[in-house]
Amino acid sequence: MQECEEVQCPYCGQGMELMIDTTIAQQRFTTDCEVCCRPFEVFAECEPGEIISLEVQA
Repeated sequence: MQECEEVQCPYCGQGMELMIDTTIAQQRFTTDCEVCCRPFEVFAECEPGEIISLEVQA
């Protein structure tokens, strides 16, 4: 089950939506900002159907 969550780029502050697979309890991945193209890490803790915490880090 996927949930959409709004995050902000830690570099330029641009808001963007990320799709998070909530069937994975803990996940860590890198994605690129849609505006400044710089990569940042995303840390998510989930329960099926729910995002418990979501953090972005430069």
